[in-house]
Amino acid sequence: MFNKLKEECGVYGIYSKHSYENLAEIISAGLSSLQHRGEESCGIAINKDGIISYHKDLGLVSKVFPEHVLKDLPTGKMGIGHVRYSTTGEARKANAQPMVIRHKKGNLAIAHNGNIFNAYELRQELEENGAIFTTTTDTEVISYIIVQERLKSNSIEEALERAMKRFKGSYSLLIMTSKKLIVARDPQGFKPLCIGQNEDEYVFASESCALDLTGAEFVRDVNPGEIVVVTNNEIKSIQTNIDAPKGLCSFEYIYFARPDSIIDGISVHKFREDAGRMLARQKPVEADIVAGVPDSGLDAALGYSKESGIHYDMAFTKSKYIGRTFIQNTQGARQKLVGMKLNPLKSVVKDKKIVLIDDSIVRGTTITRIITRLREAGAKEVHLRIAAPAFVDVCYFGTDIDNKEKLIAYNKTVEEIRQEVGADSLEYLSLESLKEITKNCNIKNLCTGCFTGKYPIEVPKEIQKDRFEAIKF
Repeated sequence: MFNKLKEECGVYGIYSKHSYENLAEIISAGLSSLQHRGEESCGIAINKDGIISYHKDLGLVSKVFPEHVLKDLPTGKMGIGHVRYSTTGEARKANAQPMVIRHKKGNLAIAHNGNIFNAYELRQELEENGAIFTTTTDTEVISYIIVQERLKSNSIEEALERAMKRFKGSYSLLIMTSKKLIVARDPQGFKPLCIGQNEDEYVFASESCALDLTGAEFVRDVNPGEIVVVTNNEIKSIQTNIDAPKGLCSFEYIYFARPDSIIDGISVHKFREDAGRMLARQKPVEADIVAGVPDSGLDAALGYSKESGIHYDMAFTKSKYIGRTFIQNTQGARQKLVGMKLNPLKSVVKDKKIVLIDDSIVRGTTITRIITRLREAGAKEVHLRIAAPAFVDVCYFGTDIDNKEKLIAYNKTVEEIRQEVGADSLEYLSLESLKEITKNCNIKNLCTGCFTGKYPIEVPKEIQKDRFEAIKF
């Protein structure tokens, strides 16, 4: 079902005082810098004089938005964009975002990163009252609830305040109406969301790296539970839903985010480098080189090298033109792509004892293939180090870990895993070390439920992944 963690989604939005001739092009650039968060589909919605136009489709940003498509989208003062990887809902065009809604009090477009785990119950409630759904995503449920609240509220932000009290789970939202651009982050802060500014415009993005690419200066992160509204060239903050336990997803730092991003004030690169240093201290091993599994293992490998004094080197070349292996439909296809995507540098690894750093082990099939390739290239020893604690439980908040029975660490001991993946030794980052890194980085709260089974909020007894998939269109 899954080999590696599957990405979440990315959102990007702009509100400008002046109309942009190339607004779609700027949003497309922002989405390209968030492509690592979702390669399945993408979309852009532009507001011109209160009319929302949009384009979305399956595929990468470069495929969905060639130059002629960008030119066909209108000029405007505000727009939002989205890149998607589905943790719920099928991979089909109708599920692509932004979602554009027309309702009694106006129009809106919405882009969502996260997972509302009570969406199934909310959808049942809506359907019993006559609601008709055209997608299999929880984003459509979110949209319905917001519109429902809007019909009895004085403003869209008031409606969102009320709606947030009904959502259970994770979300970073961008909502565009005819006059306003509104963003919101879930009360726990599971998903990242930041604010940037560039002269006469406000920019919002899942990660700060997307601000850098389009020339916006980072201002701050959206606080957990906060709603930010931009209208009439003014920005205001609403913080009525902020009194709740906090818990940013640990894997934003460990795997999801780009290393050049700053999330909740912390450098992703520094966090990963510190994880590598901790691994080196936990259980040292004699080796000739330290190498990381591209890309998310590289920063931790650098930290391990600095702490241990063992030479850092590149054990692999990586093809830039092969998609992520987890998207493939069959295990055979995934394993074949791993071999094509990562090719060992024989001149580096031959006759060497290698400390190999990776961010995580999910099922174990991918890392097994990687270690096999190193041995085929002549590596003498491969000592595997994982820059996160072992996965033992499911995630309810937007990653594709929905069944702990399929997690290798749930069913096996560290020694059994070592034997299965073919490593000479295996060490995970301990939970105590993760807490120490968190403390050293001044991170107050992280969600570590997938490592401990303890979550910031109460979770359902049974996860309902693909809960809408019985409905076919």
